[in-house]
Parts: sequence; structure tokens; C-alpha cells
Amino acid sequence: MTVVVSRAGAAVLAVLVLVLTTAGVTPLLPTTLLPTATANPAAAQTDPDEPRFLELSIDEVTPQTVTLTSESVVTVRGTVTNIGDRDVEDVWVRLQRAPVVSDSAALRTSLSLDQAGFDTVGEFEEVADRLGQGERADFELELPLRSDLVPSLDIDTPGVYPLLVNVNGVPEYGGAARLDDARFLLPVLALPASDEVTEDTGITEDGEVTENTDVTENTGETRTGNGGSRGTTRSSDDGLLDSDEKAFPAVPPDVSRPAAVTMLWPLADRPRLAAGVAGSGTEPVRLVDDDLATSLAEGGRLDGLLRAVEDTARTEPRVLEGLCLAIDPDLLVTVANMTRGYLVVEDPDEPTGEARPGSGTDAAVAWLERLRALAATTCTMAVPFAQVDLTALADLADSSLTDSALESPAAIVDSILGVTSTPGVMWPDSGVLTEKTGSMLAADGPVTALVSDNAVEGGRALLAGTSSTPSTAPGGNGFRISGVSGLTAALFDSSASAALAGMGTDPQTPSFVPSSARYDLSRDSSTARLQDALGALAWPAMVPTVSEVTGAAPPAAGRSVLFAPPQNWSASPDDAASVLSMLSTLVRSGLTTPRPLTALVDAAANTANDPTASLLVYPEQAITDGASVAVVSEAEEQIGRLDAIQTALVEDPQAQLTPQQFTAPLREDLLRAMSLAGRRGADADGAYATGEHRAAEVREAVDDIYDAVTVISTGGVYTLTSEQSPLLLTARNDLPVGITVRLQVDAPDTVDITDIGPTQLPPRGSRTLTVPAQISDSRNLRLEFALATESGLPLGSSTTVTVRSNAYGQILAVVTGCAGALLLFLAGRRLLHRFRGEPDPADEGYEK
Repeated sequence: MTVVVSRAGAAVLAVLVLVLTTAGVTPLLPTTLLPTATANPAAAQTDPDEPRFLELSIDEVTPQTVTLTSESVVTVRGTVTNIGDRDVEDVWVRLQRAPVVSDSAALRTSLSLDQAGFDTVGEFEEVADRLGQGERADFELELPLRSDLVPSLDIDTPGVYPLLVNVNGVPEYGGAARLDDARFLLPVLALPASDEVTEDTGITEDGEVTENTDVTENTGETRTGNGGSRGTTRSSDDGLLDSDEKAFPAVPPDVSRPAAVTMLWPLADRPRLAAGVAGSGTEPVRLVDDDLATSLAEGGRLDGLLRAVEDTARTEPRVLEGLCLAIDPDLLVTVANMTRGYLVVEDPDEPTGEARPGSGTDAAVAWLERLRALAATTCTMAVPFAQVDLTALADLADSSLTDSALESPAAIVDSILGVTSTPGVMWPDSGVLTEKTGSMLAADGPVTALVSDNAVEGGRALLAGTSSTPSTAPGGNGFRISGVSGLTAALFDSSASAALAGMGTDPQTPSFVPSSARYDLSRDSSTARLQDALGALAWPAMVPTVSEVTGAAPPAAGRSVLFAPPQNWSASPDDAASVLSMLSTLVRSGLTTPRPLTALVDAAANTANDPTASLLVYPEQAITDGASVAVVSEAEEQIGRLDAIQTALVEDPQAQLTPQQFTAPLREDLLRAMSLAGRRGADADGAYATGEHRAAEVREAVDDIYDAVTVISTGGVYTLTSEQSPLLLTARNDLPVGITVRLQVDAPDTVDITDIGPTQLPPRGSRTLTVPAQISDSRNLRLEFALATESGLPLGSSTTVTVRSNAYGQILAVVTGCAGALLLFLAGRRLLHRFRGEPDPADEGYEK
């Protein structure tokens, strides 16, 4: 039942608080008297009609991870902002804790618990008497990890704990209510030793009543019940009586059953190359924006991801044994082209229009050299090109696209970086597979797919150590996939992957996250989302300790964990450093051991002979997040046209540009159009629109290629001197690559055109075509000529020729025959007269 407190009731409550404080008791404001704006914060995040007055943001958590050497007091700093349409009075905050996370799924679901589930509570601290519209106020909360004498977090065993900061207030024209909260995870790897001094009575020798105070961590700090003044109570002669001191021993981590940890470290970006620009041997590449220059430069996202690994290689090189760089070849192609100079288009809708020089050449050169040096000493693998939707790719079933997406990436990464990437492994960006997609991956030989633990039936039980399948042998976390020959699956922790995906400036929720664990990440601050990720990373190391506390079965020996952030990961440089710092701490403390990706893949591949097999699970959300039907349909049409035109292009070893190099950017653009980058974030609609725009640009570019090869007549009307006079035409090729064409003719039955066969046209050149023609009609005739590929696809536009012949056909034959007969008659008569000796009458007048 929800109880609404009026202003009068709030005043009574304030008087009660004052009385209790005077009596030496620090009151806890009862949450039963402070109704929440909603019973479930997760529901509030999805209800746009729910009125909001305050917004609470977590800005700093100290320590981020509790260890033996950290402070024994947890400090949370944050900000409360009035985002409503009225002032809010009596703004108070407090820190609360929920029970320890007992299974992997609770890493997500515990963050959407009702606030009543956070039943360990601290004291309320006043933030502001009044917070006007648009105003903000900072706050700081402190609670000791353990205490028997003052409110604390009451944490006595290591584990991962959900924490909540609750803000109450009284909006104008309303009653007191819980107006917002913020949640995050606190990883506690161990508990530091601590002691505390607390005043039992709070009464001085002269009988005065003092403020209730407490001291923690041997700091000598005191704190009032309302977050007021601080002082020291260490002195034994300050007039205070009956001081007690209690010591808490350290609780070290349980390192008896360490987890073997492997982590993928993605280096990818959303597609940046301008769409619809065919290959060129001389022109610089064009980018849709220059954001990549900022990302590669010092302090940028990609710089930070790389620098975090470089720093870890110097400080804790063992961590890199279990880390593998997962590189998108599309990013490498783009950066490699940037090193040679590039252009940034003024209007992405006009990829071949006005452009300016890019500013990131130097940053690209430096970043690529650093990556080459790091890749030479670290595991490296290639991911599918441009984070393409593999399900859409399987539906297209085009071998050339499949090769570009799956076979070429390893060759690209190896050639640009000068390394040999890890073979036989495939990581789909979505983290899930259909059976048809799995068959596509394994078509050319055995392959291990890295997928979410809930993308395979029984996967979560396997990682939890409760599965009884043969694949739970020590060191294995793989499954043989039913119905797909040659495919095995190595599983990554879905909850940890979801937490890692929530980090950074562009948080996203992976497709494999179930609906029960989905919530609006934009309501959480980047600090809170980082804490969630650190907690998820620590969780596998905490399983032995938690199982002892909860009474659950202990984890299996030799357990293995794979962490997989999203491929297009928006983690900031500081976030990336914090993630690797956590892994370093886990390794140094003995809670985990690094495991190479090759060992994980080999162990998974060994399950190929298991007698049991599991089915793939493809969630409906993955369909929603996948490439649109319009993009897939467009890709299907254009890839057929590209394949046909590439077959017609001439392969010249001496040419600067080959047919494959000419069409490859457009083929890759179709993959980029089906990219999943951005489709699970806040601007999913924008990502869909970008994909459809890219596909449309490819269609226009392919149209331009076909239109660039055409036939031209040298004159509008041809007058032939005989019925077998040839026709002269000009075939023009504006492409930078030679092409083989055939001439197609649409002519009347009275015209017989000889097929001149295939004709090669030079790059950016023309050739005169001599077309033999036999015409048996003296009328003006219209003939239509066009060019086509040898397979029959039409090229360019047709041209119409009007032919007028001087040949007369049958009339000419009759006239010629009659004239010949007359000639023979006259010649015969002359000979007859001469034979008789008679003068020929035709000679009269000529005789002498």
C-alpha cells in the first residue's frame, strides 16, 4: 500500500526527526512514508508519460573495486538535477544495498529490482532545502563496508553487490515521494581490515547532548546524521565518555578455484567510407565525415582502446596472454587509405560531389604503426567485414559476397598488419546464429563460432557448471551444434557482454539480452554503467565464494570464461583502462588465470566428436536488430549486376586497376549497408536509414557503370551505295577498366546484319565498329543498335540509325536483264548481216 504524506505530515515528520536527534538517535526516514513515482524503475524508464521531477546521476564511486588494500568506506558522489516543471523542496538522498548477486543473470536483473529489494539502507543526507527548475546540486554519501555500531553496507563476504542511491523530495503541489534513483554494481574482491570508534552515549561530562557521530577507517572523521560538520573524536581527554573500539579482520579472496579468463578486445568502427564510389588506382578515398580522425588521435576512442592494451603490456603482461585483438577489416582498410591522404565529402548524399582534404592522415599513420607493433606480440583475429549481419548474408547466398565478408577479412588483416591471425574462428557481431548461417560458416571446413551462452540450448547451464553434457570437461566451454556439420560453438558470458556493451558514450543492448533483463541505459550515468561492467567482470571470480554463502553447488574445476564486448565498442579511454585494470587485479590476486584464445577455440573444437549436440537459439530481437528487408533485397539485385559486369571486364596484367579492384568497393558497400553497427543503440532508426541510403548509393553507382559503356552512330542517316555496304558505329567505354561487349541489333526482316562477335573496348576509350549489312529494301529503314555483356546484360543506351539504300533490288535485276538481252540481239543482228555480206542498216550514213 502506498502512503502519501501531505505537507503537514512532512512537518510532523520533521519534528519527530528533531526530537529523536535530541535524544541521541539518528533517524532513518521511513520509505513507507515516501511513495515512489513508480514501483519499478525499469517500468518507469519505458513509460514516456510518467512525470519526472528530479534526475539523479552517479559521478564517482570510490573505491571502484573493493580489495584488501582499498578503503573500508564506500563513497558515492553524484548530482541531483531538477528536470521538472516545478520546484522541489526537502531533497534528501541515501545509499542502499541489495543482496549479493547469486547467479550470472542477476548481474542484469538485480539492477531493475524495486527499491524495496535494496533492503540494507544507510542514513538520509540532505542535498538541498529547495531545488529550483533547472538547478542542480552535488551530494556525497559515505557508508562503511562493515559496522556493528552505525549504519553500514553490512558486507562481510566478497561478492558483487547491487547498490542504489535513492533521492526523495517534495515537488510543489505534491507530497513527499521518491523521485528518482540510480543503481550500479560494487565488486568486492576482498574485505580490508578496519576498525571504528563510536560514541556510545554522545553525552559530555557536563551533561550536554552532542551530535551523533561515528568514525571509520581510523581517519578520525566524524559525520552528523544529516551530513553536516566533521570533527575528530580520537582524543581521550576531550570530555567524551565510554569510547568503544571494534576491529574487523581482513577477508581475503578465495583463490582455490580460479577461473580461466579470455577476453576479446574489439577494434572496429561504423562504416566511414562514402558509399557508391567504385575503385580507382589514383583517386584518394572519400569519407562521409572526419570523426575517425578524432577517434585515432590522442585521447580518442580508438586511441584509448589501443593505449589501454599497450599500457597493460608494460605493467601486467600476463593479462595479454588471455587477450585477443578482434579487428574489423573495414576499419583497417579505411585507416590504411587515410595514411595516403583522403577526402571528406561535403554532403554524404553526394559521394562524388564537393569534398575537402581530411585532417587525420598523421593520426592514421601513427595509430596503424602502433597497432602493427602490438599485433606482432599479441593474439589477433579478424571479424566479419563491417560487422555485417550474417543472417542476411546467409539468406542472400551469394558466393562473392560471402567471400568478401568471411574469407577476405583474415587476408586483409594479415597483409596490412604483417601477422598471421587466428584461423578457424568466427565471431558474429550479433552473438547469435541461425542454423542456415552456421552452415554458411562451416561450408569450407570446420569452424568455431563465438556466440552468447544463451544462443545455444543449455549454454547458460554449461557456464554455470550445472550442465551434465560431455562438453563440460575441464577447460571446455564448447558445444557441437546439431544439424550443422563442422560447426562448434565457444560460449561467452552474455551478462558480462551486456554490461560491457552498456559502457561509453553510445551504450547498447545486445540482441541476445532477454526482455526480462532489458532496460533504458540512457537513464544511467557512464560511471554507473562502468561499475556494472566491472562487477560483471568480477563475477566469475566470485562464484566459489558466493556458492559457499548461498549453499549452491561449487563451480566445476577448470571452468573457463570468455568476455566479449560489442565489436563497435564505445568505451572511453578511461573506461578501457579500467576494464584492463580489473583484469589485471583479478590475475594478480590469483582469482583468475589468463587463457589464450587459441586454447579456448581448440577445446571447443574438440567437442565436435561429442555424442550429444545442442540446437541454436535465435531470439526474435535479433530479427528486429538485423538488416532491413529493403537493404537485403537491394543487395540481392545489385550483387548480381556487379558479378555480371565484373565478368565482362578485361583482366589486364599490365593495367593499374583490375576488375576485382574496381568492383570491390561497391561489393563491400553492400556489406556495409547490412552492417549491424549502431542498430542496438539509441539511434537505431538512424542506423537503418544509413544502411538503406548506402544501398541506394550502390544502385546508382552500378547504374552509372552500365551507362558508361555505350554505342554512338557517326551520323543520323546512312545512304548506302549498294545492298551490301557496311555500317560504321563507335563503341565508347568511359570506365577505367577495359570491357568485352557484343553488339545487339534490332532491324527489319529486309536487313541482314552480320554478327561481328565480342569486341574489347580499351579503358576510357572508344573503338569504331564496322558492321556488314545486306539490305534488300529501297525504303528508309530504322535500325536500333545497343551494347551488352557477353551474358546478355544491356549496357548504356541504344542508338537509332536511319538507312537509305541506292540499291533497287528486283527492279534493278529486270532492267539489267532486259538491257543485256537487247545488247545480245543487236550484236547478233550485226554479225548476221556481215555473214551475208549485207550492209547493216545501222551503218547507213557512215559508209564511204
